[in-house]
Amino acid sequence: MSEHEWLAEQFEEHRNHLQAVAYRMLGSLSEAEDAVQESWLRLSRSETSAVVNLGGWLTTVVSRVCLDMLRSRKARREDSIEDHVPETLASREGGSDPEREALLADSVGLALLVVLGTLSPAERITFVLHDIFAIPFHEIAPIVGKSEAAARQLASRARRRVQGTATASEADLARQRELIDAFLAAAHSGDFDTLVAALDPDVVLRDDRQSGALRVTRGAVALAKQVAGRAQAAQPALVNGAVGIIAAPRGRLLYVLQFTMRDGKITEVELIADPSRISQLDLAVLDPAGR
Repeated sequence: MSEHEWLAEQFEEHRNHLQAVAYRMLGSLSEAEDAVQESWLRLSRSETSAVVNLGGWLTTVVSRVCLDMLRSRKARREDSIEDHVPETLASREGGSDPEREALLADSVGLALLVVLGTLSPAERITFVLHDIFAIPFHEIAPIVGKSEAAARQLASRARRRVQGTATASEADLARQRELIDAFLAAAHSGDFDTLVAALDPDVVLRDDRQSGALRVTRGAVALAKQVAGRAQAAQPALVNGAVGIIAAPRGRLLYVLQFTMRDGKITEVELIADPSRISQLDLAVLDPAGR
């Protein structure tokens, strides 16, 4: 077996891990595949005889490639209003395999992908490597070009963004979560009666997806008709410290739902799709316990 063939065999053994790292860093399957391919090209052009831990070496390389891609992505968008919105917020088509990417996004967690998209490139790289893949800070620091102490700060800042800060008590969050879960499950299944039961009779939905003006829907029956059987790519998330919903097919945020609740019913729903408005929201991951 030639040295090139041996390297290719070794690389294939690490490919799945590298793809997992790159996908969480980039939030795009096609871009993750590009990053992994670039890491192979760098490996094939490098002198690796002195490399003791090839897996660690490749993780470093793919992380640096992803960091460059994230920075380039940000630079390309800096003159657009979408510069203030995470890449995952863009309603982009593409990706080498939409079905596979949808499954991958579900396995990672749509809310996590969306929130990761709100981080700076260095924060995202540091958080993914340390908090998800347990890589020590002294190995992360040179990747992001920071001291070990600064890398720790990046991870801490990213962690606060991912976890968010609830503005309601745990009991209130639990009640909110119960109502929103019932609403979302009924919307998914098309259970019209359960949807109506979750809504105040005079509920109001304000939808900004129409350019130039808000579309307003009034009444539980009208709103239930509008959402029944839909919202398949939606899931609960923490929105400005309260339980809300994000709709993020394949991890790419389309809109956010904010709720006003009173006496165990949903009284107001705000559908926010405008990138400039979404960029002002504090989005965070909601764990199974309600936080």
